[in-house]
Amino acid sequence: MKKYTAGEDSVHMKEKITKESILLFEKKGFSTTSIQDIVDVLGVTKGTFYYYFHSKEQLLMDIHYDYITTLLKRQEQILNKDQMSQKDKLTENIRLLIRNIIEEGPSARVFFRELRHLTDENRDKIRQERKKFRLNVEKIVQLGMEQGEFRKSLKPDMVAFGIVGITNWSYNWYQSGGSTSPEELVKIYADMILNGIQN
Repeated sequence: MKKYTAGEDSVHMKEKITKESILLFEKKGFSTTSIQDIVDVLGVTKGTFYYYFHSKEQLLMDIHYDYITTLLKRQEQILNKDQMSQKDKLTENIRLLIRNIIEEGPSARVFFRELRHLTDENRDKIRQERKKFRLNVEKIVQLGMEQGEFRKSLKPDMVAFGIVGITNWSYNWYQSGGSTSPEELVKIYADMILNGIQN
């Protein structure tokens, strides 16, 4: 087990506390992981932890906020591709969610599993950010309907809920290195969804 010294660069120490905490939260769960567990892994004192975070809940909030805001920035890049069809933008959103779950691994599982441990105020903030992502998917569906790519009879909000829900649930069961590659999973989901909504 690697030990870190308290004299290391301040930014790096905060990142290391966050990284090791994510691994512990994934393995043990947020509620059963203590601050002592975190500092023991790092080889530092509780004082070092409290220098960067005033509570374990604030650390969890930071993990959630970093995850969703990074995801929104990546989604924004897709939305800004003016030459891309709405069908392709929808596929890219599916790809983004799947790849983020796989690439982020422990962070993704903490993000989806541990939301309930945030305070009501922080939980609402994260839900608002998550809602932005879903509303962007809804906008893609709406534009696709208006441009003739998707059926006119769809309910964009319900379609968006379905797409985000189906794709996000992959965090709970998908394992890298299995018989289905990430890109194959993207194609399966995209085919299943788009065949159901396109004209």
